[in-house]
Amino acid sequence: MTTSETVGGAARRAVQHPMLDRLAKVGFAARGVLYALIGVIALQIAFGGSGGEEADKSGAIHMVAAQPFGSVLLWIMAIGLTGLVVWQIGEAIWGRPKMRDRVESIARAVVYTALVISIVGLLVKGKEAASTDSQSQDATRALLEMPGGQFLVGLLALGVMALGVYWIHEGWTEKFMKDMHVTDPKARTTVVRLGKAGYISRGVVAIAAGVLVGQAALTFDPDKAAGIDDALKSLSETPMGPWLLAAVAIGLILFAIYCFAESRWHRT
Repeated sequence: MTTSETVGGAARRAVQHPMLDRLAKVGFAARGVLYALIGVIALQIAFGGSGGEEADKSGAIHMVAAQPFGSVLLWIMAIGLTGLVVWQIGEAIWGRPKMRDRVESIARAVVYTALVISIVGLLVKGKEAASTDSQSQDATRALLEMPGGQFLVGLLALGVMALGVYWIHEGWTEKFMKDMHVTDPKARTTVVRLGKAGYISRGVVAIAAGVLVGQAALTFDPDKAAGIDDALKSLSETPMGPWLLAAVAIGLILFAIYCFAESRWHRT
């Protein structure tokens, strides 16, 4: 057996270790905490104010930090999300035969890694977690400065909207249940309803964010680009007013509950 085969075998055994399985489940629950808080902040925005917190993952992290024993909870969340990163990388390498599934696993690993970096940065250095709005604006500004920048930002906008459509499709067709092992019929029905509402709500937010990025491309103004927070707030400016934002906020809270269900029933 070659050295590379030995290392590869050891790495595969590591990602299949029962301890990593437990950490990944903690990571799913940590994601649920973040989405629950985003939903709560968005609901507050819909009906009068959010206390200055942004309705995105940075705002949720800061809310956790402000609670009693918040630092302890953030460390637990960071460790769990790290386990989720390693597990997703293992899925991309060994657990997913289809290329699309492998790409999805890598994309999730990147997102979870960014969350871990934000949480640890806040805990260790006291560094404020950057909002998704500022991150989107910085990325848009960098693209606009490149040759063909407006075209590139336009492609980014289409990509974000396509992601939103994909999430809505995943929710509507219930494909998110393919890795959920829920044997009890009543529990499965509940989990399906939670996931469907959550995925569709996430899709609506992504489409709204994509529209705002598209406006940034058309106007050559990176400040018009948006992350989760501005995308959610833009929903209250539609003809449905704050009620659409409230409906999406409730959907995000339901998705948070689905994440807790993932921590119990998701295949790891």
